[in-house]
Amino acid sequence: MKLSIVILCWNDRKVVLDCLRSIYATVKSTECEVLVSDNGSTDGSVELIRKEFPQAILLENGTNLRFAKGNNVAIRASRGEYVLILNPDTIIHDGTIDGMVKYADEHPAAGAFGCRVGFPNGVLQPVQRPIFTLRSEWCWALGLGALARFSEWFHSGSYAKWHGETERAVGWLAGCFILARGELLRSLGGFDEQFFYYYEDTDLCRRIWESGHSILYTPKFTITHLGGQSTINRFNPVAFAVDGEVTRYLYYYKYGGRKGVRSCRRASLVGLTIRRIAYRLRHLFGSTEQTKKRQQILDTLFAWNYKVDPVRLVENGEEPSLGVNLTDRVVER
Repeated sequence: MKLSIVILCWNDRKVVLDCLRSIYATVKSTECEVLVSDNGSTDGSVELIRKEFPQAILLENGTNLRFAKGNNVAIRASRGEYVLILNPDTIIHDGTIDGMVKYADEHPAAGAFGCRVGFPNGVLQPVQRPIFTLRSEWCWALGLGALARFSEWFHSGSYAKWHGETERAVGWLAGCFILARGELLRSLGGFDEQFFYYYEDTDLCRRIWESGHSILYTPKFTITHLGGQSTINRFNPVAFAVDGEVTRYLYYYKYGGRKGVRSCRRASLVGLTIRRIAYRLRHLFGSTEQTKKRQQILDTLFAWNYKVDPVRLVENGEEPSLGVNLTDRVVER
């Protein structure tokens, strides 16, 4: 089997069928299998997939395993020389998958590959970024990202002078489209399941680099990513942002230990202080409902980071109580 396409589904009926149609309509020269890992959908997704795409391999998990665990179910079951991790809210353009597999064959030293990802209006999505480090966290906190135009040493989590127009090696690819060598991906154990949302793709790509393989991006092939259809819009945005902070500490603990998470917390407090002040100044000249919601998120994140002990959070799961509504958390820890 040349390629295994892994799609995670959780109540994605509105988008996953179009995704599957685009796959079967555009893959013409690559022998492939499609594995849909379903996280306990209750919206009829499973029944419709089974009816309309009986050739797809449907893995029913029975409950919401979240992104990393749900994808790993299909990764373990995959047989392909390559494995494509694909979001359900994507549309494959003609020639993309066949072209990307050929591109991967032509670059045997690389371990993973990404293509151009566009919004529905065609605008490029910034889904390829440099690896997050404590230095990049401090560059973000202090607003030094603009200096990355002169040196990428100052990057704050994105490329300043490059916007996906040319081929290059990149630090990591967003999980909406990651084409990886199957043997390598399976040897790495797929995604690290401690990252329940955010950083799972960053961590995977970092481990690919550490295994001695590069990650390449090419703009020759394109997909459309609807974005936000299967995640954030389903949750309380404040709680969602706090969960992002939790996984951020998990990431820096993994790669920097206790010293790393403490430095990350200090950078967070500095950066959030600066941005809260900036938003309050903006409110002097008028505010919108959107800016008010953003201010609420920033205030909550600051209060949470101020009270949290990141070491006890990671090692013992101890989290501060804020006295605000943080229901509808992404995951129960």
